[in-house]
Amino acid sequence: MDRVYNFNAGPSALPLEVLQEAQAEFLNYKGTGMSIIEMSHRSPEYAAMHAETKALLRELMGVPEDYEILFIQGGGSLQFLMTADNFLNGKAAYVNTGVWAKKAMAEAKRFGEAYEAASSADKNHSYIPTDLQIQPGTAYLHLTSNNTIYGTEWQDFPEVDVPIICDMSSDILSRPVDVTKFSLIYAGAQKNLGPAGVVIVIVKKAFLETARQDLPPMLSYQNYAANDSLYNTPPVFAIYMVNKTLHWIKRQGGVAAIAAHNKEKAQLIYDVIDASCGFYRGHAEPASRSLMNITFNLPTAELEKDFIAEGKKRGFVGIGGHRLVGGCRVSAYNAVTVEACRALADFMKEYQNKHA
Repeated sequence: MDRVYNFNAGPSALPLEVLQEAQAEFLNYKGTGMSIIEMSHRSPEYAAMHAETKALLRELMGVPEDYEILFIQGGGSLQFLMTADNFLNGKAAYVNTGVWAKKAMAEAKRFGEAYEAASSADKNHSYIPTDLQIQPGTAYLHLTSNNTIYGTEWQDFPEVDVPIICDMSSDILSRPVDVTKFSLIYAGAQKNLGPAGVVIVIVKKAFLETARQDLPPMLSYQNYAANDSLYNTPPVFAIYMVNKTLHWIKRQGGVAAIAAHNKEKAQLIYDVIDASCGFYRGHAEPASRSLMNITFNLPTAELEKDFIAEGKKRGFVGIGGHRLVGGCRVSAYNAVTVEACRALADFMKEYQNKHA
C-alpha cells in the first residue's frame, strides 16, 4: 500500500513500524485472545503496560523520582483550565507567543489575574520574547515551548524565581529537556507520542502539594496522582500507542538521536527557504525557528494555493498553513523521516525553478 508524505500538524505522522506492531496484535494482545481496547483497565495486562509507559517516559526524559507522571483526557485545552484551576492563587504570568498561549491565558482569567509577562504579538509572533517581566506575588509562569501555527520554539528556557508550567504538546521528546526546570509539563500526545486522546502530565510532587483540594475529582491533579490516573477509565488505546512510540524512540537511540534527526530534517527545508532569494519567505526569525513546524509564504496567495495543490498530487499532505494565518507549514515531527523532508526540499526547489 502506498503511503503519503505526512506533514500534518496534528494529529500527525506515527512511525510505520509502530502502526504495524499495533496492527499485528490488535485482535489478540499478548495472548489474551482479545484486543487491548476490549479488556479491563484493572486487568494485570493493562496494569503492566500502564506502568511500563510511565517507566519509559521517566527513562527517556530523565524524569526524577520526585515527579508524578499522569495520563489525562481532554487534550491540551483542558490543561489550560486545569493548570489555572489547581495552581492560580492570586495571579499568574503568561508569555504570549501565539494562539495557544493566548487560549491558555484566557482560561486562566476565569480563576484569577493572568497577565502577560512578555509578548511577540508586535511582530505577528515571529520570535520568542526573552525580556520577561514577572510581578511580585506571581503563582507561576506559563510557557508554550513550541508554537505550531507560527513556527517558533524556545531555544533556551528562562531562569525565573517562580514555578514554570510548560505546554510541550508539539515538541515533547523531540529534543533533550531538563525536566527539573519545570514544576509542571503537559503535552497532548498527537504530535510526537501517539494519537489524540491522552495528555501526558509531569508534575513535581512538592508543587502538586500546593494545588487546591476543593476541586471536582476529574479536575484535580492530586486525585489523578492518588489513583495512578485510574480514577476513571483511562484512554486505553491512546496510552498503548504512546507505549509503542516510546519503545520506538528508545530503539532509535533515545531523545538525543531523535533530536539530531530533527535538526537534519528541519535544516533541509530551511536551507531551501534561505537560498530561494525571497521566493520562500520564512515567518519565524532565524534565532526562534522551530524544528517541528516550518512556516513560510510564497510571493502570492495564488501561488501558495497552487503549491499546496501540486504538492498533494506528489504525495505531500498537510503542507498548508493554519487557517488563521494561511501560507504554508511543514510539520516535521519525530516520525517524519529524513527521506520525506529531502523529497519535499527537492519539490520546493523544482517548484521555485518553474515559477520564480
